[in-house]
Amino acid sequence: MRPLFVFLILFISLSIHANSQDATQWRGTNSSGIYTVEKLLPQWTVEGPHILWSYASLGQGYSSPAFAYNKIYINGMVDGQAVLFVLDQNGKELQQFKYGKEFDESYSGVRSTPTIVGNLAYLLTGHGKLTCLDLKTGKPVWVKDFIAQFEGVNITWGYTESILVDGDKLYCTPGGKKNNVMALNRLTGEPIWSCPGLGELSAYCSPLLIKLPTRQLLITHTASHVLGIDATTGKLLWSFEHPNQWAVHPNTPIYSDGGLFVFSGYGQGGEKLKLSADGSSVTKEWEIKSFDSRIGGAVLIDGYLYGSGDKDRSWQCIDWKTGAQKYTSTEVTKGVAIAANKMLIGYSEKGELFLADANPSAFKVISKTKVALGTEQHWAHPVINNGVLYVRHGNTLIAYQISE
Repeated sequence: MRPLFVFLILFISLSIHANSQDATQWRGTNSSGIYTVEKLLPQWTVEGPHILWSYASLGQGYSSPAFAYNKIYINGMVDGQAVLFVLDQNGKELQQFKYGKEFDESYSGVRSTPTIVGNLAYLLTGHGKLTCLDLKTGKPVWVKDFIAQFEGVNITWGYTESILVDGDKLYCTPGGKKNNVMALNRLTGEPIWSCPGLGELSAYCSPLLIKLPTRQLLITHTASHVLGIDATTGKLLWSFEHPNQWAVHPNTPIYSDGGLFVFSGYGQGGEKLKLSADGSSVTKEWEIKSFDSRIGGAVLIDGYLYGSGDKDRSWQCIDWKTGAQKYTSTEVTKGVAIAANKMLIGYSEKGELFLADANPSAFKVISKTKVALGTEQHWAHPVINNGVLYVRHGNTLIAYQISE
């Protein structure tokens, strides 16, 4: 009996370890877009940072790469099918897995960035098919259909949410009247709770999880409102009206020290909300119409927000406490904002890749280059991992060396 007992203890221990793996997340920790780089290059050469390698067989898509276990996970649409590509650190393809029909209508291609936890990948198509894929066998562990199984309703440009996982909970937004926002058991796919929200459609938003002293709060954006949901029970605690012309709200809200910034494009702009101590309510502190990033996100560095507008096409710096605009510049076209070591890295819709000071006194570009490889729109959010900047442009993933 003793060998069997030892085996069972070992099996349970390994199972617990596998289930407690940290999940990857779109835009890094808390979807903040903030990264740390050892020995970040203070500036680039005239040609831009050195290209270590590029991989040009991704097909169509706008997702970012995810990194886990010294591998790169990125998806694309090839011949109408969603495909997960697994690459090594040198850009060599190791595996690829198909996981269903992908969105091939307006702006064809994958939308959602993969989420990796242990040996499992969580993959959502633009049609609302959510797959938990076993990376060892290449077979689905479970599959859920937002529309057929959860009474969800798709949106104009397809489901775009990058799946959020915390522990054994997976959060998603089918957008139906009944199952508006849901928590699933990530190992089985079975519902843990379902929140009807306000019955609005989903709005391209990847949610934010805030861990307060008294509760965990899930924040997401549906068609016309920001929702605050108890992440344990699924109870809707509050809603805040924040509409825009096309019900497009892809930017994950930004949280810091009791403050929550929600923002979207088409002239809607941003609003800073103050959370109550227990997260059960919010009040508005300030708003700014010019900071209306449509899909580019923003970063919060030392008490200042940095990003670009949509209708107001300028790059801007906003005081987190007051909402005052510190500067505005049209030197570079609007685009995506991330940061490394308190330096701003931008990727514009024209393919301009730049490094700038995160300084509220002025928009100062230190280095700039052009992303010439790849296809279609320059919309994917760059990612930094182990001193390398990864930029996805359509069918191509490019690895730039940005550290010494």
